[in-house]
Amino acid sequence: MPTLFRFVVTLTILAGIVYGAMFALAMFVEPRKAEMSVRIPPEKLNPQKN
Repeated sequence: MPTLFRFVVTLTILAGIVYGAMFALAMFVEPRKAEMSVRIPPEKLNPQKN
């Protein structure tokens, strides 16, 4: 097998493994749903102009 062909096959296999891992994560991992609140100081909402 020529070296370039072996390199391309190796890259293709690695790309397939990465794609499979991303697909598995997207299908089997559920994000947690929660409400979020952030306090904003009044100075940030109404800045005083000098």
